[in-house]
Amino acid sequence: MEAEGNSTEQKKKVMVSIDESECSRYALLWALDNLHETIANSELILFTVQPILDLSYATVSTLGAAPPDLISSIQENQKKTALALLEKAKDICAKHGIVAKTVTEFGDPKDVIYEAVEKLNIQLLVLGSHGRGVIQRAFLGSVSNYCVQYVKCPVLVVRKTV
Repeated sequence: MEAEGNSTEQKKKVMVSIDESECSRYALLWALDNLHETIANSELILFTVQPILDLSYATVSTLGAAPPDLISSIQENQKKTALALLEKAKDICAKHGIVAKTVTEFGDPKDVIYEAVEKLNIQLLVLGSHGRGVIQRAFLGSVSNYCVQYVKCPVLVVRKTV
């Protein structure tokens, strides 16, 4: 039997995965407006993925191997961009009275989001939809489709209406 004052109920965790797109920003705003009570009583994690860089252009332009300084500079710039994006999103949350944590990782967005949901024990994942058609999704893939199929928590895909 548990003592009355010993109840350590953990807050649920909600993760909003964002990128630099307008649909991603819209999904965050929609969640803050429409799920405010749920988010206010949960731990909110803002998550962004830094895609693995395709440095083939740097290799070709330098006639061989890309200089390590160039690669390092490109990666540092990508990290700064991701952190700035998360800070903007955190400010949006603060304006709605919500304190958010931020996390960024490198990799393929589908895989990294899936792994983060597992690792962070997320109870609700919120994503924006780019609104690609069937053919584009077939060729480009869809992060939201992948997450809906494979992530082991409820996934809310927010699509901006026209």
